[in-house]
Amino acid sequence: MTQTPEQKLKTVLSSLQDSAVAVSGSVDSMTLAVIANRLLGRNHVTMMHAVSPAVPAEATERVHHFAGIEGWDLRILDAGEFADDNYIANPVNRCFFCKANLYSSIASISDRQVLSGANTDDLSEYRLGLDAARNHGVRHPYLEGGIDKKDVRALARALGLAEVAIGCSVLNRMMACARPKSVRCKTATP
Repeated sequence: MTQTPEQKLKTVLSSLQDSAVAVSGSVDSMTLAVIANRLLGRNHVTMMHAVSPAVPAEATERVHHFAGIEGWDLRILDAGEFADDNYIANPVNRCFFCKANLYSSIASISDRQVLSGANTDDLSEYRLGLDAARNHGVRHPYLEGGIDKKDVRALARALGLAEVAIGCSVLNRMMACARPKSVRCKTATP
């Protein structure tokens, strides 16, 4: 019998010990956070949200809003990417340094397994953040469960997070156009 995406995700999450979800405010991380918290409980999962000039205020507001509704154990942190000369130099691998700073910052305040919202569609192009995640032992429950972006959006709608799916999509398009070059992440090819 074939498992649904939700069953696959719950199977992966149930196999984990205490975890820390890196919550950006995107539909991927928000959906993961809601399901992980409901399944594992706030004593076994902590949500980690980084604030900085590179994080839209709307994303932080969204995280705070759902933390209140869902009863998350939420920790706000500064990932410190703007203190990293490698990040500030804006090289083609800037996204690597951003994620490396995020995962290092989480590890500095928590010994829990860090989880990200990367899904199988993220493997269709070279993602520098996945290299940083690998270097920091981050796990990706959607990848482990074979879950793609379409599945994540369907899960979000089923959980009543439709406004997150729509809001993030619109926000991402707006931010891609509105961010100054000093904040944009350049892409690289493998």
